[in-house]
Amino acid sequence: MADRILVPYDGTPQATEALELTFDEFPDATVIALYVIEIPDGRWAQLLGPELQVPVSEKAEEHAADVLETATDLATEYGRSLETNIVTGEPDDRIVAQAAEESVDLIVIGSHSKEGVSRVLLGSVAETVVRRSPVPVLVVR
Repeated sequence: MADRILVPYDGTPQATEALELTFDEFPDATVIALYVIEIPDGRWAQLLGPELQVPVSEKAEEHAADVLETATDLATEYGRSLETNIVTGEPDDRIVAQAAEESVDLIVIGSHSKEGVSRVLLGSVAETVVRRSPVPVLVVR
């Protein structure tokens, strides 16, 4: 049984389904919703490392807080408490790093599948998290 669960949350239907499944299936776990303000990998990452200290716009921070507020409202509907965290960087890198930093037992992530043939594949972030995660990953479709 997982005691601490990380749910990457960006407000999409897939992320919402992942959070709802977590509340349903793990009633006693501590749940952490993580929003990653995306800063593309590149020169900044080479200079500063995985946890970027690049200034982020106030609008981006407000958006992240609003998205996590919807997650907190959902937790309230389920009668649950929810920890929230906002980080910056490449989403897959930050999710994996946050799992280690928060000492979670499980990551529950929504798959961003696409139409057509690629529909059977995981979204690129979910796929990378599955491959690199230090803990088990549950992908919700």
